[in-house]
Amino acid sequence: MDLLTITGIAVSLAMDAFSVSIAAGISLGNPTPRHYFRLAFHFGLFQFFMPILGYFGGVFVEQYIKAYDHWLALVLLAFVGIKMIKESFEKKEAGFSQDPSRGLTLIFLSVATSIDAMAVGLSFGMMRVPIVTPSIIIGIVCAFFSIIGLSIGKRVGTLFGHWVERAGGLVLIAIGLKILFEHTIS
Repeated sequence: MDLLTITGIAVSLAMDAFSVSIAAGISLGNPTPRHYFRLAFHFGLFQFFMPILGYFGGVFVEQYIKAYDHWLALVLLAFVGIKMIKESFEKKEAGFSQDPSRGLTLIFLSVATSIDAMAVGLSFGMMRVPIVTPSIIIGIVCAFFSIIGLSIGKRVGTLFGHWVERAGGLVLIAIGLKILFEHTIS
């Protein structure tokens, strides 16, 4: 898989963490460097590990679904993309009742924003795409977008959060279609 596709997937997967980081920035008002570090580190770490977990599941089932793995990759990526688009239209509460960069709240947010990455890892495993480099890129991009989201939340609020999430969903669907096209043409 080429670097541009992996980066597109990474940016798309980072949109949930980006949106949550915007909300955290709004809620915190004036985040400190510790807030930035904790959110970026945890969101990036979970985004790094979840595709690896999904990958091993994909490798395990690959022998049973090899003939139609590209269709399954399309379905998984389209499902995640459509879910992101749908959720972007739902009204979400921007504030948190406690510091979102600490304790169980941080863990729950980290897991919630990285579940989609597990589905992507599953599709990588079924297609036998090496996972280490994509996982590193996904984790770094997510950490970067978390920092940006926290900064934006601090400054401009939720003006663009929903639109970015929709764009990320569309990119995942497009990548799924690209995978299907590549496998059916070759």
